[in-house]
Amino acid sequence: MTIMASFLGSFVSKMPSLSTSDHASVVSLNLFVALLCACIVLGHLLEENRWMNESITALMIGLATGVVILLISNGKSSRLLVFSEDLFFIYLLPPIIFNAGFQVKKKQFFRNFVTIMLFGAIGTVISCTVITLGVTQFFKKLDIGTFDLGDYLAIGAIFAATDSVCTLQVLNQDETPLLYSLVFGEGVVNDATSVVIFNAIQSFDLTHLNHEAAFQLLGNFSYLFLLSTLLGVATGLISAYVIKKLYFGRHSTDREVALMMLMAYLSYMLAELFDLSGILTVFFCGIVMSHYTWHNVTESSRVTTKHTFATLSFLAETFIFLYVGMDALDIDKWRSVSDSPGTSVAVSSILIGLLMLGRAAFVFPLSFLSNLVKKNESEKINFKMQIVIWWSGLMRGAVSMALAYNKFTRAGHTDVRGNAIMITSTITVCLFSTVVFGMLTKPLIRYLLPHQKATTSFLSDDNNNTPKSLQIPLIDQDSFIEFTPGNHNVPRPDSIRGFLTRPTRTVHYYWRRFDDSFMRPVFGGRGFVPFVPGSPTERDPPDLSRA
Repeated sequence: MTIMASFLGSFVSKMPSLSTSDHASVVSLNLFVALLCACIVLGHLLEENRWMNESITALMIGLATGVVILLISNGKSSRLLVFSEDLFFIYLLPPIIFNAGFQVKKKQFFRNFVTIMLFGAIGTVISCTVITLGVTQFFKKLDIGTFDLGDYLAIGAIFAATDSVCTLQVLNQDETPLLYSLVFGEGVVNDATSVVIFNAIQSFDLTHLNHEAAFQLLGNFSYLFLLSTLLGVATGLISAYVIKKLYFGRHSTDREVALMMLMAYLSYMLAELFDLSGILTVFFCGIVMSHYTWHNVTESSRVTTKHTFATLSFLAETFIFLYVGMDALDIDKWRSVSDSPGTSVAVSSILIGLLMLGRAAFVFPLSFLSNLVKKNESEKINFKMQIVIWWSGLMRGAVSMALAYNKFTRAGHTDVRGNAIMITSTITVCLFSTVVFGMLTKPLIRYLLPHQKATTSFLSDDNNNTPKSLQIPLIDQDSFIEFTPGNHNVPRPDSIRGFLTRPTRTVHYYWRRFDDSFMRPVFGGRGFVPFVPGSPTERDPPDLSRA
């Protein structure tokens, strides 16, 4: 007892000092939370503004806050928190990508899957190549330090990564479903491809580069891409099977909600554990969970998970742009390049020009190839849409920032002049592209595609009793993909032309047959929900005659 008393006494005596040392962190967190609230309020007030979106609003608030902190601290600091790649990749990025997969209109996504993979995978490689070749030629003429082949390839991967977060906030999938599907799908695959390329470059010996090494690099990339996708699908299916068989909802809806959230995060962490692409894994896990797992939980859990995932994603997006705005004014980075501001501006201008050229190098040629194999005119990508796809993908954001910090800094700091120039140039490119390209995207879409609306009836939810605030794209798409004999609510083609443009014998048709015959009876899903009398899963017993 004496030992215990002395231990508690020493612990209590240390508490004031601990509280004092943590006071600054508590103040910083309070201010940051207050700024997040301000971003939400201002984003709501500027919702209808044709120039602004929530990403730009958070960025501007971050910049203004950085200026105020600089003035208060007499130019010593502009940040409330220290940037960490782990914070971004482990805590902020997973909910954003998972929610994107969870809410995606699957039929639109997989109908354009080949085009999306062309843009997201092959297009990213083309863009990375163009940027790498460009910086190799131009940077050697500028006095910015010594870079090797690995550095140039890393720069190509860094600036080939688009900002899918900001793009999602600019486009509207109800007004331009095809455009949204292509840009959104390409953005997710692009981010995953850029990270995979970056990691492959970091771990690959580039001193003895030959044809064999190039094929090995390509093989490693394909291996990571395939295994990451399969891991996400497997994790989603396991969650669906466990929830369907154990049926937590009969006792506690909290358990099934918690299990869905933990399994979603587990998919990402498993990918990181096995050195795979967490972005691809958690994205496809979200798609599988929305198709199977989400239908196996109780009705109240569906509403809860839907809004929980959307809220976490929204907060993570706002957090990222708010921090990027503040970090842009970090005095330490700019002090390292203060002796050569012209060089920093030149590097930033070259990078902006190269990323525009690199994106154009694949958007227009690959769109042409995609149109050659599409017979339906409504599915072809016309020239105006190609311009919007090219422009809306020019924004660079948190992924580029995180990769640049990973490559050119140590614990967020660098004393090497060349590395400091690359960090400040990355910040400049991200700010310029997000503000300028982001602000002009909405007016560009309204000018080029003024009458683009979702006119087909099957793009809307067939349940008119659902409150508008609860209608998420995930729910919408499930109502029009049920082309099965037992579903009498399926919209019928209203003309011969409509029937011809939606042929029944397609890949989707055979997938639906396989899904209904083998997958859904095992893993659950719409129409195959386990029914327990008195449970809140369904208001009416489902039709299990097809099971």
